[in-house]
Amino acid sequence: MEGRPMVSVNQGVWVPGSDVYRYGYGCIPNIPIVGAPSDTNFRRWSMLHDGAGYRLYAFKGSTRDTLYQFAWDGTSYAYDHESIPVLTLTNAPADADSGSFSVLHSGDAYHLYLRRIGDPTVLYQFVHVPGTSTYQWAYGDHIPVLRVTGFPEDTDWSRWTMLHDGSAYRIYAFHHGSNDALSQGTWNPATHEYQYAYDSIPQLRLEGYPSGSDAGRVAALHDGAAYRFYFQAR
Repeated sequence: MEGRPMVSVNQGVWVPGSDVYRYGYGCIPNIPIVGAPSDTNFRRWSMLHDGAGYRLYAFKGSTRDTLYQFAWDGTSYAYDHESIPVLTLTNAPADADSGSFSVLHSGDAYHLYLRRIGDPTVLYQFVHVPGTSTYQWAYGDHIPVLRVTGFPEDTDWSRWTMLHDGSAYRIYAFHHGSNDALSQGTWNPATHEYQYAYDSIPQLRLEGYPSGSDAGRVAALHDGAAYRFYFQAR
């Protein structure tokens, strides 16, 4: 069973007025992860900010439905700190791909997304059921299946992440063969799709991240003040 060993993340912040996320820009450049259970699978992880705190999630071992939750404690991302320590995904479609996931907080709810096996431009949306430890697919009036359109042909959908910035839902993905160029799309409520370059800077650059950054392990969030992008540190 896969487990650990991520011990920290490298953080960069979007430089306003530019197309650049810069490592260490106005932020703590490297943040430790502490207290992780021995079977934490950091190959499958994501992050969000919920308006009050920064949170990090990772799957338990090789499971398809169990997540561990970490939260910022002032010096590190700590397991079980002011969090529900173990979360469960329920009602997942049979073709939901748990090989990677993304999370965000919309201001009203916690959202979690899995891709469809065989078509990563289709996303399944799970929502946290208040008062429980459950993220449920097709919960309430939330759209259960979302489409992503218009991204470049060389998009590497194995390296993707999402965030909500207080007004818009955004999705990012790398290009095949590149570790410093991102494509950006935004949810278009008129078409009910995530569209490449819609209300977005279509291409973003990552600058200054250490060579020890794992370009296969990425996450992003918006905390109400800044857009933040993370690599796992090897």
